[in-house]
Amino acid sequence: MTSQQILIGVGLTVVLAVGSQLLAGRLRIPAIIVLLPVGFAAGAITDDVHPDKLLGPAFAPLVSLAVAVILYDAGLGLDLGKLAGHTRRTVVRLVWIGALATVPIAAAAAAPLLGVSAQAATMLGTVLVVSGPTVVGPLLGFVRPTERVQRILLWEGSLIDAVGGILGALVFHALLSNARHGLGTGLLEFLASVLLGLAGGAVGAALLWLLLVRLALGEVLGTTSQLAAVIGVAAACDVLRDDTGLIAAIVMGVAVATVPAFDLPARRPFFETLVSLIVGVLFVSISATVSWAALRPVVLPGLGLVAVLVLVARPLVAALSTLGTDLTGGERAFLGWMAPRGIVAASTAATFSADLAAGGVRGAEKILPATFLVIVATVTLYGLTATPVAGRLGVQRPARSRPLLVGGDPWVVQLALLLRSAGVDVLMWAGRAAHRERIAAAGLELAPGELLATAAGEGAEQEGITAVYLLTRQDDFNALAASVLREDAELPVYRLAAAHPGARVVGAGPQDQVLFDPAVAARLADGAALSTAERVAPEHRLLFTVDPAGRLLPVTERRTPAAQGLHIVLAP
Repeated sequence: MTSQQILIGVGLTVVLAVGSQLLAGRLRIPAIIVLLPVGFAAGAITDDVHPDKLLGPAFAPLVSLAVAVILYDAGLGLDLGKLAGHTRRTVVRLVWIGALATVPIAAAAAAPLLGVSAQAATMLGTVLVVSGPTVVGPLLGFVRPTERVQRILLWEGSLIDAVGGILGALVFHALLSNARHGLGTGLLEFLASVLLGLAGGAVGAALLWLLLVRLALGEVLGTTSQLAAVIGVAAACDVLRDDTGLIAAIVMGVAVATVPAFDLPARRPFFETLVSLIVGVLFVSISATVSWAALRPVVLPGLGLVAVLVLVARPLVAALSTLGTDLTGGERAFLGWMAPRGIVAASTAATFSADLAAGGVRGAEKILPATFLVIVATVTLYGLTATPVAGRLGVQRPARSRPLLVGGDPWVVQLALLLRSAGVDVLMWAGRAAHRERIAAAGLELAPGELLATAAGEGAEQEGITAVYLLTRQDDFNALAASVLREDAELPVYRLAAAHPGARVVGAGPQDQVLFDPAVAARLADGAALSTAERVAPEHRLLFTVDPAGRLLPVTERRTPAAQGLHIVLAP
């Protein structure tokens, strides 16, 4: 390719990736539903976006390193301290039972449906073991299932990707070399790869500890050092054994998330942006390699394979994995209805299918288009049905508001109790020990850890928070926290008006997000009592309204809710 074609190809790939994600955000659908057809159409219209022509032999190793970065970022959201009891047992079972059961079921269905050899069917079954946090996470964001179900699926999606990647590499090399290893030899090969990945992850975690804790690198150097460490360790592991870098990457992420010494910020804007771009570019690039001529023969048989995976393989894996646990029937059923395929399945198929076809494995050329079809079908199916299914099974968080109240003064605790009596699920956070003791004594739910970890990003998603209310008597803290959270959180952030207006560390912020007025704030600080009323009397000052749908509507400097419902007022 000429330099002009390369520039056009790279530029077009990035623009299509980001444009697809923007469109998906506007349509409120998972981005993958737009990315795959856009990449497929781009590959059919122009050859400039084909990664094999743009990158040549560098494409496969770059994909492996990109997936390692994705899994490291996913690992940063997985705290081992929150994985215990029956939840941990279920996750472990979903990983190993999922691998052991999905491969033979998918392979047995693929061989007759697609008309491929047993070798190609085995490779396809191995590819389809994986799920992935980049697909599961956005779907769960739409569905909003209960915390335990969400945690199980996120952990499974992250761990099964690394395991599936190693299994894929082992099966690929066995097929390509026409080796006929016994079960014992294959198991030893797998264990050796896992041990190497774990060892690489331990070395990488120690390196990150040296860089981030001992050297105390700042935000910029600390972030770039993490990226360099992940890529370097993953590359070294992959050189020794294929795809072991995936395990190393996720081990490093989990170690950073779990070990208190690291104490990283709850939000990772650089990694979140980088991962979003990587996912978009990979999906567009990989789907561009699938032609209509290759896809057309596998459409109907591929849908039959999807039916087997959705109606047979996944329910069986979920049933066996939850046997003897304390999960409810609804939770078990929903786990059996959530197994979309994502970027690791696509990248593994793209990496191995061409070499297998060149090596004479009959039907290997159908692996990538069949995987493409399975990804599109499963994401679309689960994306359209997961929300009503979760509602029917009773595992969906209610649409009612779940505010996070920040502060522990007596009036804040009283407000939380009134909201709870009105049916609002309240979560609280306070920094001072005396305030936390007061909240606990009142029997209210207290969020652990730092405020930013709870109120932003994955913490807010897992807790189901719908809005943040900064209600401490420290005006500068409220203003500064509001300024930070508005940048990091995708939730409404309200702060109490300053009781004594004057020069502040930061500006007050938008008037529609400043609660009440200085006079009311001063009365609350002095211990004024709150009460509930079905109608607001002239002598009362309205503070909040809980509407019939359970939504919490606050009074701000600019807006007073006119909705009917239960009102929380300040008595005269």
